[in-house]
Amino acid sequence: MAKEAKKEPQELTVEQKLKALFQLQTMLSKIDEIKTLRGELPLEVQDLEDEVAGLSTRIDRIKAEVAELRTAIASKKVEIEASKASVAKYKEQQDNVRNNREYDFLSKEIEFQTLEIELCEKRIKEFSEEEAEKSAEVEKSSVALEERQKDLDVKKNELDEIVSETKQEEKKLRDKAKELETKIEPRLLQSFKRIRKNSRNGLGIVYVQRDACGGCFNKIPPQRQLDIRSRKKIIVCEYCGRIMIDPELAGIAPEVKEEVVKEKPTRSRKKAASAE
Repeated sequence: MAKEAKKEPQELTVEQKLKALFQLQTMLSKIDEIKTLRGELPLEVQDLEDEVAGLSTRIDRIKAEVAELRTAIASKKVEIEASKASVAKYKEQQDNVRNNREYDFLSKEIEFQTLEIELCEKRIKEFSEEEAEKSAEVEKSSVALEERQKDLDVKKNELDEIVSETKQEEKKLRDKAKELETKIEPRLLQSFKRIRKNSRNGLGIVYVQRDACGGCFNKIPPQRQLDIRSRKKIIVCEYCGRIMIDPELAGIAPEVKEEVVKEKPTRSRKKAASAE
């Protein structure tokens, strides 16, 4: 007996299901409004966080390249000192050569070491210029990083303020929405969520407005309107796929159709009397 007394979601009438769905739609729309209030802030915060992370990575990479260039410059300076020492040694040996062959060999070695010194000096100049450029780039990126970090802090504070203001209200709405979901059969709820997800304005259930679907505004045939008002079965718009209900079920006062009433021509009393 206890099991029979318990009312399962599928035991609801079609009217009750539709009403529950519309109430759920109302809760979800209010949650969407709260998200709209936050606007693009969450995306802006995410973009700024990505940009800050990217700049930090870039600065670290350039600093590593600068360190490598400085190491290369120091290495070239060591090579220059070694070549200079070799040149001095070869020149000293030239003073004690025994024949022209030895002299020519030492002369070629001196020439080679001199070219090595010139090449190292050229590389040092190139590395120094590149180091200066990269150091300037690090400084520029550091300034940009500082600015972006400030922007990020401002945006985060704005977002935190909005979230703190709406967090409690959003929680209440989500709790009510979850409670309503338990009253709706899973298959119908799943269909409603799918329709809502595919809808641009996030509406999965709409009420009839001026004999048309409240979602896509296509005209609804009179017989279909009667079916909607009867609340005996779930009616879906054949154009947009949204579930349709009548305005009264949605708590909307029925619209009064403005019709131009043509006055019937009345015969005057005199004309009527003469006719008699």
